Amino acid sequence: MPRMRSVPAALVVLAGMAAASAFAQAPPSFAPGQLDQLVARIALYPDPLLAQVLAAATYPNDIPAAAEWADQHHYLAGQALADAISADQLPWDPSVQALLPFPSVLDMMNSDMNWTTQLGNAFLAQQADVMDAVERQRAMAQRYGYLRSNGQMVVSGGPYITIMPVNPGYIVVPYYDPAVVFLAPRPGFAIGGAIRFGFGVSIGGFFAPWGWTAGGIRFDWGGHTVFLNNARWGRTWVNRGGYVHPYAAIRRPAPGSARPAEAHALHPRSEPERNAPRQGRAMPRETHQEKRR
Repeated sequence: MPRMRSVPAALVVLAGMAAASAFAQAPPSFAPGQLDQLVARIALYPDPLLAQVLAAATYPNDIPAAAEWADQHHYLAGQALADAISADQLPWDPSVQALLPFPSVLDMMNSDMNWTTQLGNAFLAQQADVMDAVERQRAMAQRYGYLRSNGQMVVSGGPYITIMPVNPGYIVVPYYDPAVVFLAPRPGFAIGGAIRFGFGVSIGGFFAPWGWTAGGIRFDWGGHTVFLNNARWGRTWVNRGGYVHPYAAIRRPAPGSARPAEAHALHPRSEPERNAPRQGRAMPRETHQEKRR
């Protein structure tokens, strides 16, 4: 009997050693040019959305399931969506849950998990450098005339370039080609249409538990810090195994706990609905029909 008990104990020790070894790995190192490429596709996002994407990317294992859930529940909005997120007792980190109102953003992250993982690792290991890369990209887009204030966002002139939504309760997701907006425009090119803003999300007080309050998600560009849910984001490469960001209003299910049965109809987006935000167009009218049994 004692010998039988010693086997699982040894396995537990080995598993713990393996986990500790994984988290003891040396942090990755990205050169400035590599970071510029990593952030290019999101550098022109409004600051609150950008900050949330960077944080969520540090939990890449959560992204595929979250993207699927957001896709299947995309027809919900406002209080109904917030209630569904809470009722489903979702197991993903709150930084990932905060992106559930943005199915197109989670879809973009899920469609290129190598990029998402690298972005998250870079943010864990080189947060200040990642923020500097965003500023470099924004400066180029602004210098070439692509990035400027309009009816959807307010762009500051410096010394640090911020991008804020005109209406804090309505976040518009920009669509642009990094191969265009970070290069000098060719003669005769109409720069006004290079960044499109057809797709937006109402993100009012319904989503306050996930930090979506006025000023609750923001950057201190000069101090190289990020605030989520009005608290400084402190997850790094070193503490990534145990760091828990404060979200007092969100219930975190215990590992392995059973989730309640799904209480909502699942309606994946149609191809026109998926393509609209990818092309900077307004979301088409819902056309789902209940399937007959």
